[in-house]
Amino acid sequence: MRNIIPKGTLRQMLLPPTFGLHMAGNAEFTVLSVEVWSRCLVVNIHVKSAIGRPVPRITIEDHWGTPYRFRDSASLGSRNLQVFTPSVPYGTRSLTIRSVDDADARLVVTFAVPLMLEEDEMGQAEESVSRASRLQRPA
Repeated sequence: MRNIIPKGTLRQMLLPPTFGLHMAGNAEFTVLSVEVWSRCLVVNIHVKSAIGRPVPRITIEDHWGTPYRFRDSASLGSRNLQVFTPSVPYGTRSLTIRSVDDADARLVVTFAVPLMLEEDEMGQAEESVSRASRLQRPA
């Protein structure tokens, strides 16, 4: 199997709060997880029956409106990995996966994204949080 993930480090593994099951006439799949890499997102999908089924077409959205581009896909049996770029930007709190196999781009699953920072960003975040959380007495 070829390496479809760009060089980088794994930052977070997101698991769905519920089964990300999508069933429609031309696409049946379950979203198992999303890997957040420093350079991309990898969506891990289980296709109900890999025989004769096309690879599901999905799109990713976040609440900032970041455009995620489909980069590559690889299948191994009933498992399908889809790679999207870029990675999750700072401040993102949710990722939504939709199926684009249907005309109405139906919702499949939404993931909560925990705060993710690199080592050098930790000090800045702690400083801004401590400033924002200070209570001030009204004048």
